[in-house]
Amino acid sequence: MFSSNIGRLRFFLYSLGLAVAETVMIVTCIVSTIGFEGLINSEPGPGRQGMAGAVLVGSLIFVALRGNTASRRTRDAKGRRWILWAYIAFSAVYALLQAGVLLVVKFDDPESIPGGLNLLGLSIFGLWCTILWAKPVAGSNIDELTDIFDFDGPLPASTRTAAPAAPRAAASSARVPSAPQPFGKPRPAGFGKRGVG
Repeated sequence: MFSSNIGRLRFFLYSLGLAVAETVMIVTCIVSTIGFEGLINSEPGPGRQGMAGAVLVGSLIFVALRGNTASRRTRDAKGRRWILWAYIAFSAVYALLQAGVLLVVKFDDPESIPGGLNLLGLSIFGLWCTILWAKPVAGSNIDELTDIFDFDGPLPASTRTAAPAAPRAAASSARVPSAPQPFGKPRPAGFGKRGVG
């Protein structure tokens, strides 16, 4: 399950699910350590270390899970590896900075939140979009692309390789006879009642 290829839709749904789960994890870490009221009323420093550490560990676990889904999507589309590794590295740095911001933020001073975190988040989103929209290249393995459907058995060998073009004479000799006409004399071919005249 964690090593198979995934397409665009599954990558999008997995990413959405992981984002929701990570948000729930961060909220749970804050509530279970010092609470939101304690976070807002506390001073930056040692009083927040337990909360920031829990958020960092949880976020790094989600970085590994997002990296796994991005790796599977990149393999499916035969994408560039440097985009995948940049996505994973930027996500890890973002998790570290996010925990650091929770450690030092002053809620009465909006300027204590660094603007570089938003820029890094936009970079991660751009890399994620690049991984999402990557197209499978020609020559992809048909078995890997169709393994999510329930076929009765393996595909015949003739469908896996390109068949040579049949000559036109053979195609024309295999014509299907026309359907029998209803009662009466046959109608002339053409458009409308009079035909083409």
